[in-house]
Amino acid sequence: MIELTILMPCLNEAETLETCVRKARGYLEASGIKGEVMVADNGSTDGSQAIAEGLGAVVVPVAQRGYGAALIAGISAARGRFVIMGDSDDSYDFARLDGFVERLRAGADLVMGNRFKGGIAKGAMPPLHRYLGNPVLSTVGRVLYRTPVGDFHCGLRGFSRAAILKLGLTSPGMEFASEMVMKASLAGLNIAEVPTTLSPDGRSRPPHLRSWRDGWRHLKLLLTFAPFSIFLYPGLALLALGGALFLPLLFAPVTLGGVTLDTGTLIFAATFIMTGFQLVWFHALARLFAVRMNLLPTSPRFERLRSRLSVDTACQVGAVFLLMAFLATVASVGFWASRGFGPLEAGTITRTASLVAVLAALGMQSVTNGFLWGLLSQKAPVEVPTPEGEPARV
Repeated sequence: MIELTILMPCLNEAETLETCVRKARGYLEASGIKGEVMVADNGSTDGSQAIAEGLGAVVVPVAQRGYGAALIAGISAARGRFVIMGDSDDSYDFARLDGFVERLRAGADLVMGNRFKGGIAKGAMPPLHRYLGNPVLSTVGRVLYRTPVGDFHCGLRGFSRAAILKLGLTSPGMEFASEMVMKASLAGLNIAEVPTTLSPDGRSRPPHLRSWRDGWRHLKLLLTFAPFSIFLYPGLALLALGGALFLPLLFAPVTLGGVTLDTGTLIFAATFIMTGFQLVWFHALARLFAVRMNLLPTSPRFERLRSRLSVDTACQVGAVFLLMAFLATVASVGFWASRGFGPLEAGTITRTASLVAVLAALGMQSVTNGFLWGLLSQKAPVEVPTPEGEPARV
């Protein structure tokens, strides 16, 4: 049985591929590990495939362009129990992989290299990436996903092939690096780090990486898979702040120190409540969709919510809010009638209108989001062959 696959994504790396493959094969021979060197080729036109095959590497042709697409195909084709992946531009040293193998054998599911701990040679990483891009994105990732990984984007990493395949990684571009760490963290995999050195790459052409475009794609992915941090927690905070301001201001101005809060603050508070309520709903809907699509793991708490929340429940809650809005409207019109439908104080009108607006908005949000929850909760149709051989959906 093959224990280790050393995997390299490749797109026109003829200048450096031979060095990388020789180092990887040399490591396997020196360490006595039964393994293979694999090159996932993304359509090279400079003879990279022939170089790899001539050195005994397995070449996997990948039609879909992209760093992630090449690695996904390579991981799928790998025969090793463990996979160590690294760029084929000679910036990582494939002759020094003992730290990765040791931790994988000790039970780690994912072993990340950390270039900031291992050493970054002069000219190996642009200042924009070294002092802004990588530190910022890695910090965002650590905070959102509660993971110990200090270098989210290190291209040299090792992992259990079986564990990573279960994550269902799909990103075709450079953001694949972040997706692996995020989903591994969410799935509770055992993650370790080893110091890794980074050297200047050996090619004469510019790198495939595009700083701002790929940086935004990494950040977008980090935020997309963090519904708690970008929807639930901000939503609950807005609800709490809005409610704390709205309820007392509904009856009269409030003076705090030397500042008097009145109808202007009341309108802001109403906005906070409506926005926060929608963010909480959006979190629930996003989480349901992600769990249904196996993009995020579920939890006992979410499953309890899933079992209790239905279209009927949401409509009942929405109906209560809408009834309260209607009663508040009737009471307001009755109050106005008692004044002979004459002019009303601006503060009175604003307070009444704000209450009706908040209640009506919460009611409609509950009903409409409830129906969307019900739609997302439906089971997918099953295709059953008909007598004529045509599939029918039931």
